Amino acid sequence: MAVSGFEGFEKRLELQFSSHDPETDTSIGLRKLDFTSIEQVLHQVQCTVVSALGNKHFDSYVLSESSLFVYPTKIIIKTCGTTQLLKSVQPFINHARTLNLDLIAIRYTRGSFIFPQAQPHPHTSFHEEVVYLEDNIPDSLCYRKASVIPSKLTSHSWHVFSAGVVEHPDDDVAYGPYTVEVCMTDLDQTLAQKFFRHPNDGKNGDSAGKEMTELTGINRINPNAQICDFAFDPCGYSMNGLHGDCYSTIHVTPEDGFSYASFECLGSVYTDMADMVMKAVKVFGPGTVSVATTSANDDMCMRIKGAVEQLGMKSQSCSMDVLPAAGVVVFQTFTTRRKRI
Repeated sequence: MAVSGFEGFEKRLELQFSSHDPETDTSIGLRKLDFTSIEQVLHQVQCTVVSALGNKHFDSYVLSESSLFVYPTKIIIKTCGTTQLLKSVQPFINHARTLNLDLIAIRYTRGSFIFPQAQPHPHTSFHEEVVYLEDNIPDSLCYRKASVIPSKLTSHSWHVFSAGVVEHPDDDVAYGPYTVEVCMTDLDQTLAQKFFRHPNDGKNGDSAGKEMTELTGINRINPNAQICDFAFDPCGYSMNGLHGDCYSTIHVTPEDGFSYASFECLGSVYTDMADMVMKAVKVFGPGTVSVATTSANDDMCMRIKGAVEQLGMKSQSCSMDVLPAAGVVVFQTFTTRRKRI
């Protein structure tokens, strides 16, 4: 917990693996990792599992500080607060090696911290994070780049580090579909109140989470998704959604003064991503929104922009960069029309 308040902005890490051995069964792969091994990694990061749900494609875990997704050849973990996310890199690489899987690509992303001074090593600065990553990934990931994508809002920049064994993977290499990461601050106070629990409500985190999911309309963002949700005491909320081989996730820090919510989704042909982003933003009524898309086409980025603008928000900036093993990253920011910059 930061001195001034809880840090809502997450750190996100994506690790992609492959096997050079044709005898290795990559249809299960990393899902073979036992729960004890996963817990040991999370202990180093300083978080725990509070709820879990899986389907035939992947396993999802709601954490005390955000989420973890485990696919056969991919791990995605995002954590908030003062967690030390990057300390999971080496343990995950080591566990994957026991399954005959080697790291072939990595991507680390985050927004600008609300309380940067509260972050511990190796998260005290983006430079320190990049140095730590460079020192803890194999030399085979030789195509590397770190980028801070700016915006016209001084408090909102997008930090990205990516590395891969190839600079531009072929289309048929399973690096995954496009990713959308939405960060929202200055939440509408009335809407944010829905993520506070009543004292002595007699509910556990699961039942209170389910109630919040329905009360806020989060269950209508993607009606086809299976939802694993959890409400924290006295406030805060997390959910993972599973829809085929695609996930979505929401995390909420509702306290006034440092309120924050995030929505992330793996884009697929099964969902209308622009519509989902619009529904997610509408749940929170934020004063400021940033949207980072990775490997999405221009049309999708423009559709997401139009969807956010339909809610009465004004586009402030749009910047981009191209990163190895990640592709094009587009970073857009929006504010309510009544908000001063």
